[in-house]
Amino acid sequence: MTTTRFRTLTTISLVAVDAAMTVLAFILAYVLRAVIPFPAEPVALRPLAAYTGLITLQAICVLIVMFFYRMYHIVRSRVDQFYAILGAVSIGSLLAVSFSTLFFKNTVLEVDYPRATLVYAWVLGIALVAFGRWAHQRARNSLQRQGHGRERLLIVGTGDVARVVVQKIQWSPYLGYEIIGLVNGEDSPPEVLGVPVLGRADDLPRLIVEQAIDEVIIALPSVLHEEMLRLISLCQRGRVSIKVFPDVFEIITAGVTVDDLAGLPLLTVRDVALRGWKLSLKRAVDVAVSAAGLVAASPIMMLIALLVKLDSPGSVFFVQERVGLDGQPFPMIKFRSMREDAEARAQWTVKNDPRRTRLGVLIRRFSMDELPQLINVLLGDMSLVGPRAEQPKFVEEFQQRIPRYMERHREKAGLTGWAQVNGLRGDSSIEERTKYDLWYIENWSIWLDFKIMLRTLVRIWADPSAG
Repeated sequence: MTTTRFRTLTTISLVAVDAAMTVLAFILAYVLRAVIPFPAEPVALRPLAAYTGLITLQAICVLIVMFFYRMYHIVRSRVDQFYAILGAVSIGSLLAVSFSTLFFKNTVLEVDYPRATLVYAWVLGIALVAFGRWAHQRARNSLQRQGHGRERLLIVGTGDVARVVVQKIQWSPYLGYEIIGLVNGEDSPPEVLGVPVLGRADDLPRLIVEQAIDEVIIALPSVLHEEMLRLISLCQRGRVSIKVFPDVFEIITAGVTVDDLAGLPLLTVRDVALRGWKLSLKRAVDVAVSAAGLVAASPIMMLIALLVKLDSPGSVFFVQERVGLDGQPFPMIKFRSMREDAEARAQWTVKNDPRRTRLGVLIRRFSMDELPQLINVLLGDMSLVGPRAEQPKFVEEFQQRIPRYMERHREKAGLTGWAQVNGLRGDSSIEERTKYDLWYIENWSIWLDFKIMLRTLVRIWADPSAG
């Protein structure tokens, strides 16, 4: 089966699943309203067949809203998809009620719409559509693992950005990509993260044809514009989709707006999102969540403290100076997960760090060593979400070679962040982390914070390599 045909069939089947789940939700809501008389006032429900017009209208409205939400165009993560489903089903349900009143009034299709049925249909609609899409995705992934409909991908670049792209695809099988290889200059390594390097940029036209490539991702954000245009022209000789990883300037100007200065037009390339009342809201969430978290996690923290003491000689806590808001240092608190002499041999933390203790391997696997940082959040040194806090010596080094690096310190350091949930943690590219941190600062919203926190929890428990 060709990739195009597979994509068409899966899209049609997804529309059918969404429609079926919406109809099923209404039917179950009707049954629940008949079984559970809430609210208490008696309501004479008509036969289910009388609600056929409403059911059909609700399904059509939900599907239309999902279409405009681009839920049949873009593959989303589980968290993003749930947010989209919540919004689409909510808006679709309200539209259905409004249109039913408008179109069915004084017609044979006019029926009473009990309030409880509306609530049940809304809640069940969200749950069942989410379940249906999850089951559809599992079936789609199963078919793709068998070799059906996978997008054959070629990546241009072998540097840090290309590694991030490869890692992201390897961690996200739901994207439906099969990485065929990478392309770069003469001094490229033979492979990157297990993916072979197939040749140079000039080989793109030949590789696209020989390897039957469906999509090319150009992961060279620092390349000159003339070279970028040349690469795109090489790819255009084949029938492939072309995507380009943006450079720093393209990321920070993604939300360019036009302002007016007494009649003089000005482009606003940076309008910091996190300021004023938003800072107060973010701080309120930090205090509430960190306080609740410390209370809820206190038994676990006491157990970890005891085990740390029994596992190896040394202190329970590891306190290290890190750089936070406005470049000011603060003492960051963690459970000690390394040997007591680890700080004497200071180095960049890497995966499978040999300095870890036996208990440290476990608590770092589930990020439990970072629970004491809730104290830092409660005291105001850190936030729940924000850029990663680095040691002063690394900050001094990075600000010398990475443009705009210190701008990430305009906000408090975070327990987790946009870069971390996108795979940039531990021994990863600082340049790429900085791009994600700047994007987060300039596009902040309270919903983005909640999304990052939820994705962090999912990654901790679902990714065995976390920590």
